[in-house]
Amino acid sequence: MAGKTKITEDKALELGCPAADALGVYIVDVSYSGGVLCYYIDRDGGVDIDACEAFSREVEKVLDEADIIDGGYSLEVSSPGVDRKLKKEREFLYYRGREVEVKLYAPGEDGMKEFDGVLRDFHDKTAFIECDGCEKAVPQKDAVYIRLKFVF
Repeated sequence: MAGKTKITEDKALELGCPAADALGVYIVDVSYSGGVLCYYIDRDGGVDIDACEAFSREVEKVLDEADIIDGGYSLEVSSPGVDRKLKKEREFLYYRGREVEVKLYAPGEDGMKEFDGVLRDFHDKTAFIECDGCEKAVPQKDAVYIRLKFVF
């Protein structure tokens, strides 16, 4: 079932991109579990309920026409949330240049387990984060989370 879920998520992402582009939003992630297909969307300055509703209306038409999910399903559209950890390569690449918070499973070479910095790049499942004038390479597998830092 995991393989079919991945195919469904990939296809849903592919089908949703034109609607997202037309509305000036970015698909951060797509998940499909328990008959619920959820799109997480964002844009500079954040998304509001109107943007989520507009995207939902547009993507629902495309999904119904493509008929990629067997049986019934529920469609949800949401913002990613302020404390959501970055998971996929496209998220890391989209948020390059933004401040992030990092928590590691074990202290790094410098003895730090938690730190803030600026996300500079991401490749080979490793985030490159500028912190105190130095660049740290943080493999995803070593991080409890890498998430956007929000100052309220």
